[in-house]
Parts: sequence; C-alpha cells; structure tokens
Amino acid sequence: MRLNRDLAHIRNRKAEVDEGVVKTVLAILADVKANGESAARKYAKELDGFAGDNLFVDSEEIKTSIRNVGEDFMRILQRACGQITEYHANQLEKSWVMHKTGGVIMGQLVRPLNRVALYVPGGTAAYPSTVLMNAIPARLAGVKEIAVFTPVKSGGKVADVILAAAACCGIENICKIGGAQAVGIAAYGIEGIRKFDKIVGPGNAYVAAAKRAVYGELDIDMVAGPSEVLIIADETANPKYIAADMMSQAEHDKMASAILIATSEKIIEETEKELERQLAYLKRGEIIRESLANYGAAVLAGNLEKAFGIANDIAPEHLEILTKNPLEKLPLVENAGSVFLGENTPEPLGDYMSGTNHVLPTGGTAKFYSPLGVYDFVKYSAYSYYPREALADFKDDVVKFAELEGLDAHGNSIKVRFER
Repeated sequence: MRLNRDLAHIRNRKAEVDEGVVKTVLAILADVKANGESAARKYAKELDGFAGDNLFVDSEEIKTSIRNVGEDFMRILQRACGQITEYHANQLEKSWVMHKTGGVIMGQLVRPLNRVALYVPGGTAAYPSTVLMNAIPARLAGVKEIAVFTPVKSGGKVADVILAAAACCGIENICKIGGAQAVGIAAYGIEGIRKFDKIVGPGNAYVAAAKRAVYGELDIDMVAGPSEVLIIADETANPKYIAADMMSQAEHDKMASAILIATSEKIIEETEKELERQLAYLKRGEIIRESLANYGAAVLAGNLEKAFGIANDIAPEHLEILTKNPLEKLPLVENAGSVFLGENTPEPLGDYMSGTNHVLPTGGTAKFYSPLGVYDFVKYSAYSYYPREALADFKDDVVKFAELEGLDAHGNSIKVRFER
C-alpha cells in the first residue's frame, strides 16, 4: 500500500470533543454528585447492563480468576511486575533539608497521595497491562489506598486477566462500575466510598470528557488521545520491522497514527510492500488499513538531523530510532513520550515487558507532558524555619517589598514582631 508523502493530514488531526458527549457526561456527573450510589447504579444498568447487588469484587472472584488464567500467565504477569518495578524504583524521590547560616532551616517534604483510583477499560478488550502500568508506580510512591474501577456487563464478571493483574499488584478493592459514573464516584464519593485524590488510566470518549470535567475536584493523569508511533529510519533499517511496528500501533483504532521518516526512498518503498504483505495475515487488517490511509505517512528526509527535527516538532507518543548506532542519536531527541532504540527494541516490548511505562502523552503533548511515573503519585510541601535574628536581617526588605505591592498587612506581619 502507498502511504501519504506529507504530514499535512496528520498535523491537522485533532481529537474533537463531541458536544453531545460532553453534555451527557456533565449530566451523569451532576447526577452522581447529587444522588450518589443510586445514580451510579442507574447508569451502570442503563449503559452497561449491570444490576448486581454487590458493587465490589470479592476475594473468591479474585482466587477463581487466578486459577482461570493459569500458572503460565501468572508467571508472565509477575515477570512484567518485576520489570516495571525495577525501572520505576529509580524515580523515587526523597525529602530534603538545607541548613543555612544564622540557624535557618529550609527543605521539602515528599509525601504520597492518600487515595488513588485506577480506571481500567472493560469494553471489547481487557488490558491487564493497564493495571500494572498504573498501579506499580502508585505502590512505589507509597499511596495508601488504591481502588480499581472497571465496567462489567449483565453477568457482573470482571475479566479474569484484570483481576489477576490486580492481585499481582496487591489490589483487592475493585469496583464493578465504569464510564463517566465511575469518574464521578472518584471525584465526589458515594455512600461508603470517600472521594479520591487522583484518577488515572485510559478510557473512551465519555471517560476522557469526564476526567476533563472533574479536574480540580481531584487530579488526573492526562487526557490521552489516539495512539501514535513515529519511526526514524536510515538506509540500514529493515523494512519488515518498520512495517510491523507501524501496524502494531495502527491496529489500535482508525484514529491511530503511524509515521515513517526515512533518509532513503528505497526504504520507504520496501516498507510499503511489507505493509501489504503483512496485512494479508493480520486479524485487524481492516482497521490497520484505514488507520494508515487516514493518519499514516512516509516522509523522505534529506538527513537524520532533518528527520529528528520533524520528529521533535511532532512530539510523538512513541519514537522508534531504527538507525546505525541508535544510542548515539539519543541526544537529538527533544520531544517524545517513550523512545525505542534499535531494531531489537520494538514498541510493543514497552507496552508489556521492558519496564518503561506505556501511559504516555499523545497529540504533541510530549512537548510538555511526561510518561506516567512515581512522581505522579506524590505531592511536595516546602518548609522553612527562621530564628528571630535571621528574620531581623530580612525584615526591612520584606516590608519594603510588601509596600511596593500595596499590601501593608503583609508588611505589618513583619513589623509587629519587632515592636517594643
């Protein structure tokens, strides 16, 4: 198949916010805020078909799921947990203190959030990797209470793989409600469930709109858009690998984007042939083909410096560097969610097992957002201690500063401490 040779159609891609979705979401949130559990149950029944008595997974359901997935899948989950834990442990930050002259003490406290909600989609597919990527950094940060929210259908059954992943992360609090109503529970609380400090995790358009709407009531991770990969390739790259990696993102949905920036027209042409060949045996071929037609591209760059310039402007969610000596090219990267170096580090490795987080900024937001990490589950408090003598040294300057800003009560707060 032939890919577009320019990026205009991709640069103009926007995840438009449907006004109908927003209106529906705001109504659901208002109802949950006003009517609590009864409203949440109403929407769970209307939208998902779930009308069970127990909103929460019990311990027997978790044990059954662990048996159902089998020992081999539990081994894989545990291996992934180990990889993700090892990587994210390096993100731990400590409180610090500095001692200055005159007895002044200043510092910063690093404290975990108390309560975090993890949203896990439960629609057409179940993603245990989502549980791991969100829960493990939260656990490492020291979050005291973690709950999973995931939608279920009329049978009231959470997917076995989701419960198995939750068990690997030591999470037992799993609520069988999803959608905007779950976001409302996290933001406002309902009977028996206190509001949370933060909600993280991907979801559909309704979940994304709900997260936008409640930001400020609690924190959110990010509002992620369609998945995307950008591959920089020189003449040494393997077109078979390039095509496979482009399609691994294109299969997510028809809005996904896969871009190749190559320094060789031959590489582009051979990649297009490989796309056609491999599409013939992939189950989600129709989705991939439409995704590549809508938001796929192959652009010829004069050299690698120009290729990286284009990539930095796009700021992709996933950036693959398939060049000779890829590690040497890392300093050229300015904007990217996660970088995959060399032909033996395909992006799907990061989705599941490498250890890096797969919750990443999309739509160019890698210019100012970062991958989900331990730092997303902590908060910082500054502190200072000034003896009287040290305050005396600063008092005149502070008073003058306050007067310049027209805030005489600020200055008075200093002055009264030195009145006789």
